[in-house]
Amino acid sequence: MNYLGTPASLIRVLKITKFGFAEDSDEENLSFALRDTLDRTYRQDEEDPDGHVEDGSGQLSEEPPVPSLEIASAQITSWEAGWNVTNAIQGIFVLGLPYALLNSGYLGFLLIILAAMICCYTGNILIACLYEEDEEGRPVRVRNTYEDIANACCKHSFPRLGGRLVNVAQVVELMMTCILYLVVSGNLMYHSFPSLPLSQASWSVIAFFILLPCLLIKNLRIVSKLSLLCSLAQFIITFIVIGYCLTHITQMSWRSVTFYGNYEKFLESVGVIIFSYTSQIFLPTLEGKMVHREKFVNMMTWTHLIACIFKTAFAVLGFLTWGEETKEVITDNLPSALRTVVNVCLLVKALLSYPLPFYAATEILQTCICALDLEHSRKQTYSLVMRGSLLLVTFLVSMYIPHFSLLMGLTGSMTGAAMSFLLPALFHLKLKWRNLTCKDKVLDLSIVALGTLCSLSGLICSVTALIEAFGKR
Repeated sequence: MNYLGTPASLIRVLKITKFGFAEDSDEENLSFALRDTLDRTYRQDEEDPDGHVEDGSGQLSEEPPVPSLEIASAQITSWEAGWNVTNAIQGIFVLGLPYALLNSGYLGFLLIILAAMICCYTGNILIACLYEEDEEGRPVRVRNTYEDIANACCKHSFPRLGGRLVNVAQVVELMMTCILYLVVSGNLMYHSFPSLPLSQASWSVIAFFILLPCLLIKNLRIVSKLSLLCSLAQFIITFIVIGYCLTHITQMSWRSVTFYGNYEKFLESVGVIIFSYTSQIFLPTLEGKMVHREKFVNMMTWTHLIACIFKTAFAVLGFLTWGEETKEVITDNLPSALRTVVNVCLLVKALLSYPLPFYAATEILQTCICALDLEHSRKQTYSLVMRGSLLLVTFLVSMYIPHFSLLMGLTGSMTGAAMSFLLPALFHLKLKWRNLTCKDKVLDLSIVALGTLCSLSGLICSVTALIEAFGKR
């Protein structure tokens, strides 16, 4: 089923600039996520805990509790949404897949394909949880965020706890993603210019200053344009690396590939592979901004199909080319001259990718600031301080834990499996149980079991590996 939200009616009249922000009133310069929160507050007397809006007769209204802030200038096309998703799942973290394949063997190859299928499915059912059918069987968007879905599932026992836990998990994953971009940026700079007397930490400082303009980004369209540029760069770089590997195809041998490799290393690789496909935390926002929401399912299908093909080819060719010598960041295996060119392109890609998770994390936290009973000027000050603090935190962690694959595996196990496998399936079972077939229920329950297993086992192994890595320093 395609889930097309009906147009939302205006609660109040707002003057909207071309950047999508109010020109006057206390809501000036607030983002769309903040105004969504304010609007839900205005409607709380009309909205039940499940997110349904009722009219005077107690019947389900055709219009969801979404303010009509989806102005044409602020909306994005299905192509722009696809670029954002592609940037999230076909990003720079593909560099760790050959190393993951080294540690996981043939099972890692199957996991790359399986993870693509599961993440595409859970992304679609997560968006399905935003909708309910009215009396005429038409899908109506009654929820706006991952948080709303969690609150709807926990409304009887803990009305707000579910949403808060989801928000914490989202912020952790987004911040870890930002940290990984900084780690890989420092690594790329250091290996690209070995003749310069600068350490990897020094290069990370330079990357930090380059990213300072992220404090001023408050519009999803700007992020979409950056995603378009870095996705194009990603494809070019991937083709270059694959092309180099193909020139050594006669030297490749499958005999070095084991069935699953070392058990603990295999579990770390599971987290790496899962994390490379995580995009669920962006999906409610992206789907809500799409001009044609009925194209969301098709967009998810082709983005994950393309990502699966490229990741499989990249991981297999990269590992077969270097075998046991495969490094955590595969570009470190390239010859010096080619490595410099590719690393510089990857550096640009990493820096352009940083704004998307940073923007998403600040939007989540900014809703908390909006809920505070403060003057508008103080809210703006708090917002700027919060953005600066998040940027500084990502920099400090990247300086003290510069282990790309270990951090990637830890994040994938800690929040990736939960946000991409476990929670979407649980929420789907809870909210859509009566409408699901037996096949759908078995599938969701299987994903819940798999997500729980991957999350717990991967977390233990990743933490153990990090402790060992620090012990060797």
